[in-house]
Amino acid sequence: MDNAPNRTLLDLQALEDILQQGAVRTLFQPIYDISKQSILGFEALSRGISGTSLEFPERLFCIASEQGKLSELELLCREKAIARFVEQDLPGKLFINVSPNTLLDPSHPKGETLHLVEKYGLSANRVVIEVTEQDKVDDGFLLLKTIEHYRQLGFSIAIDDLGAGYSGLKQWSELRPDFVKVDRYFIDYCDQSIVKKEFLKSIIELAKVTKTSVIAEGIERLEELTLLEKLGIVHAQGFLLAKPARQPPRALEASQVTQLNLRSQSNHNEMSMSVGCLAQIEDAIGQSTRCKDAHKRFEQNKSLMSLAVINAKQQPVGLLHRDQLTEVFAAPYGHALYAKKSVVELMDKQPLVVDENAKLDVVSQQITEQEFDIRRHIIVTRDLKYLGLAPLRDILKHITEEKIRHAQHANPLTMLPGNVAINEAIEQRLRRQNTFSLAYVDLNHFKQFNDLYGYASGDSVIKLLADVTVQVCDQSSCFVGHIGGDDFMVVFDGDDAERLCHQIINQFELQSKAFFTSEHVEAGGYWATNREGQKQFVPLLTLSIGLVRPDLESCNNSHQVAALATDAKKEAKRYRNSYLFVCNRRKPAAPIVRIKTTVHECSV
Repeated sequence: MDNAPNRTLLDLQALEDILQQGAVRTLFQPIYDISKQSILGFEALSRGISGTSLEFPERLFCIASEQGKLSELELLCREKAIARFVEQDLPGKLFINVSPNTLLDPSHPKGETLHLVEKYGLSANRVVIEVTEQDKVDDGFLLLKTIEHYRQLGFSIAIDDLGAGYSGLKQWSELRPDFVKVDRYFIDYCDQSIVKKEFLKSIIELAKVTKTSVIAEGIERLEELTLLEKLGIVHAQGFLLAKPARQPPRALEASQVTQLNLRSQSNHNEMSMSVGCLAQIEDAIGQSTRCKDAHKRFEQNKSLMSLAVINAKQQPVGLLHRDQLTEVFAAPYGHALYAKKSVVELMDKQPLVVDENAKLDVVSQQITEQEFDIRRHIIVTRDLKYLGLAPLRDILKHITEEKIRHAQHANPLTMLPGNVAINEAIEQRLRRQNTFSLAYVDLNHFKQFNDLYGYASGDSVIKLLADVTVQVCDQSSCFVGHIGGDDFMVVFDGDDAERLCHQIINQFELQSKAFFTSEHVEAGGYWATNREGQKQFVPLLTLSIGLVRPDLESCNNSHQVAALATDAKKEAKRYRNSYLFVCNRRKPAAPIVRIKTTVHECSV
C-alpha cells in the first residue's frame, strides 16, 4: 500500500505546526579566516522539528515552496537566526541564506530584514545576504535591483554555491557580490583533480580583479584545506574546521591550528603600531539623530569631517560625511526634505570598521582592496563597540614611513629586517615582558664555498638560507632578521623553537646540495687550500644554531640577549656537522672586573 499521500499530509501538518509555533532551530557553522586564524562570521542553518520528516532543510523548504509558504518560512528562519546570533553575542558577520525567488515574490514584505536587525540591535553591515545560485531566476534585472536595495541599506552580499547552478559568472559580474562561496563539488578532493584545481585558480584570479572575497565551503579533508591555503584562499568553512552547532566555537583552538598545520601570521617585517594608536576620540551620534542636528555639529566644528553613527549597544552602523551632508542641504529643497530625517538616510552604511588591535599593514591592505576615498575615516572599535575615528591619510602616512624605515634598515640581499629592527623586536618583548626564544643562525664553511664557487653562488646560498628560515617560520609566530653576511637571528614567540630550528637545518642541508657538483655531493665535501696554504677537506655547507630563552627579569636590553645567543652560537660551531645548541643559561654573563695593580720597582 502506498503511504505517499499520508506522508504528504503529515508533512503539511508539520509545516503548519512549524509556522504557527515558530518551531525552527538555528545552528551556526563558523567561517574562518585561516590566514589570521580568526572568525570571519557564522552561517545560519535552519532545522525543523526534531524527529519529523521536516527536520532537515531540503524537505522543509521543498514542501514550503510547493505550498506557497516559502516567503513565510524564510522570514521565520531569518528572525530566529538574527535573534540567536545577538543572544549569543557571536563575533564577526552573520551569513543568512535567501532564495532569489523569495526576494522577487510580490507578497514578500519589503524592508523586513532591516526591521529585524534594528529590532534586535544588530548592525546591518554585520549581516551578509547569501543568494543561492541553484535557483533559476526569470527576471534577472529585478533581482539586480533588489540586491542593490539590500546593499544600499548596508548589508553585504554573497553568492552561494558558485558553479552549481544556472547563471554562474554572469550573476557574479552583475551582482558584484562581496563574497562568493565556491560550491562543495569543486572542493571535494580538489587536491586530486587537475580540473578542480584550475577552476579554483581561475576563481581566485577573478576575485582579485572584482575585489571579491572567496569562501571555500564543505571542506572535510586536511589535504583539501592545505591546497586551498596554498592557492591563496583564506576564508574556509566545513566539517574539518567545525560542524554546525547551536553554540558554535568562537575561535580555532591552538590544538586545531597544530593539527591542521595552519601557518600563523608571521612577523618577519613586524609593524609595531596598531590602528588604535591613530584613533581620534570623537563623540558619535545615534541612529535617531536628525540630519539638521548632525549638520549643526559639523558647523560648530569646522575641522570635523566625519561622524560615526552608532546603535543602542554603542556599535557602529555607519559613517556620516560632512561633504555629502552639505551637498544635500545645498541642493534645492534639500534642507526641507532631509532636515528632520534620520542620519541613517544619508550615512555611508558600509564603512570600514576595524578593531583597535589590528596592525596597520593589515588595515592598509583592506583600504587599498576596497578603494576607499583617501579623505575619509575608518571606524575603530574596542570589543565591537565604537572607540574613535582614524583618518585614512594618517594611516597611509604611517605605513609609508614604516616601509621607508624598514627599507633603510633592511638587508639589501634578502630584504629581511636588519640589526635595528632585530634590536627593536627584542626590546619590544622585553618591555612587554613577553617570553620568547632567540636563535642565532650561522653558516659553516661559507668562505671556502664562496672562494670555490664564486660570490654569485655565495649570494644565492644566503638567499636560500633566508627563504628556508622564513618558510619554516611561517608555521609559527616568529620574527626573522638578517644580521649581515651569513648570519641570521630568529625571535620565536611560541614553544616550538627547537622543532623549527631542526626543520631549518634539515631543509637547508637538503636544498643547499643543489649548489654543489655531483662529485662533491657524493664525496660529502671537497679539498680546498686554507689561509696557511695547506690543503684540507671541507664538508658541505652546514648550520650552527645557538638557541636561548632569556630571563626577562635579568636581561635589561637587546644587547644582553644578543650576547647570550652569540655565546650559544659559538658553542654550536664547535661541532663539525650542523648542530643546534640549546643554552641553559638565561641570564647575562657577569661583568669581568679587572683590578688595577700598581707595580713598585725596587732598587737593589
